[in-house]
Amino acid sequence: MTWRWEYEPDRETVAGGAPADFLAQVGKTAAELVRAAEVLHLHGPSYQGADEGAKHAFVAGGFFVYMIAPRSELLTIWQVTPDPLP
Repeated sequence: MTWRWEYEPDRETVAGGAPADFLAQVGKTAAELVRAAEVLHLHGPSYQGADEGAKHAFVAGGFFVYMIAPRSELLTIWQVTPDPLP
């Protein structure tokens, strides 16, 4: 398996209508979080602990809610919230 990130359930549901520059920041930060999770959970599929639960990441232009599932080597983004005022 290879670590990755994705929108849950899909990009349109989670991020449809969000500004492109904000989504670029979400993608960049998600990729950084995936690299960190990969280092923290070297043997992801054999991970025995509980998942960490939902977390927030703040980026330029807003924030997003994500969860890391080590056994699946997956970071899922559940919600993106752009700042209401530019």
